[in-house]
Amino acid sequence: MGKNIKKLKKIRIHREGIDQLVGGLAFIIIVGAVLWHFVAIPWIFWAFIVVFGVLYGIAVNFYQCPIRYLDVEDTNGIVVAPADGKVVVIEEVNEDTYFHDRRIQVSIFMSLTNVHANWFPVDGKVKLVKHFNGNFHKAYLPKASSENEHADTLITTEDGTDILCRQIAGAVARRIVTYAKEGEECYIDEHLGFIKLGSRVDVFLPLDAEICVKMNQKTVGDQTIIAKLKK
Repeated sequence: MGKNIKKLKKIRIHREGIDQLVGGLAFIIIVGAVLWHFVAIPWIFWAFIVVFGVLYGIAVNFYQCPIRYLDVEDTNGIVVAPADGKVVVIEEVNEDTYFHDRRIQVSIFMSLTNVHANWFPVDGKVKLVKHFNGNFHKAYLPKASSENEHADTLITTEDGTDILCRQIAGAVARRIVTYAKEGEECYIDEHLGFIKLGSRVDVFLPLDAEICVKMNQKTVGDQTIIAKLKK
């Protein structure tokens, strides 16, 4: 599914974080005003501003919603990183939920300092979207993929290859948002969803896929090519 690619990048605040950021800013302003006018100890005011200012800055970065476009001529067969973060798993696994065969699993861990918007890893059609309740182990642990709360999006590419993208909640994350809808076409450059706080995304690929990333490599969502599918 090749398409014209725009060489343009924009950044905006994700809609999932607007309420939290507005509330956080109001809290800082109100408490700061109270400390400034009613507490006669200047260092307490400035300590509050510095500490909560830094935390607010981290939150603003966390809730960024970058608009990105992959700069390639043809996206057919390309698999991009669905998230900003670090590659923590590249291995063959038994995928018994949908495929019931061996797949290559590529996992990207997102820390609290990463943007937590998620992108579709391939062009195709959404075949299935399913949410699973579960535990909240640390997201980088192997068992998190199957035991943690997660949301699965199964995508069929134009040539009939099924790709599974799994959004996984971490030890702190308590909300996974998935925008994918069954039966709709999806494309690289479009947002798949959002995960709040530390978490990870797994992509399950065919065994003959060419893996283009290495362990501990940093990824940029919708920009880093993690694999190429055999045409």
